[in-house]
Amino acid sequence: MNYQWVSPVQVVPKKSGMTVMKNQHDELVPMRIQNSWRATHKDHFPLPFIDQVLEKLARKSHYCFLDGFSGYMQIHIAPEDQHKTTFTCPFGTFAYTRIPFGMCNAPSTFQRCMTSIFSDLLQECMEVFMDDFTVYVDSFDACLENLSKMLTRCIDINLVLNFKKLRFHGD
Repeated sequence: MNYQWVSPVQVVPKKSGMTVMKNQHDELVPMRIQNSWRATHKDHFPLPFIDQVLEKLARKSHYCFLDGFSGYMQIHIAPEDQHKTTFTCPFGTFAYTRIPFGMCNAPSTFQRCMTSIFSDLLQECMEVFMDDFTVYVDSFDACLENLSKMLTRCIDINLVLNFKKLRFHGD
């Protein structure tokens, strides 16, 4: 393992029972700076404008809101880049194989992936804002049909959703 990238962390239990790791500055994953240049180049992939998404939804009568389960952690980190996520804790030294919450490019990377995966459904019947998915239409039957398309795609690519956060709304 390449220890040039290692960051110290402490394990912090959460009320939900999950464990979160933070470093001494309370950052989830630190921004590393070496020799006055940033080791991580900021990815400027655009996120949707929320006001435009809400404007589209306002004209529809049926919606289904879904949430990706641990969204970023579903995206694999390229093996040649995993060493850049190295951290040390009382249990040893490790590197992430999937994107953890808190990495500076996690939102852009996830948005790019979701935009690519759902490109044919976006703008027509669904929107994606990072790990929040919205299916919207004007009828119950169309909502079920488009939701089925979206869920089939999730199954095909092994994208896991948090069904505890599923919300359906219709007139």
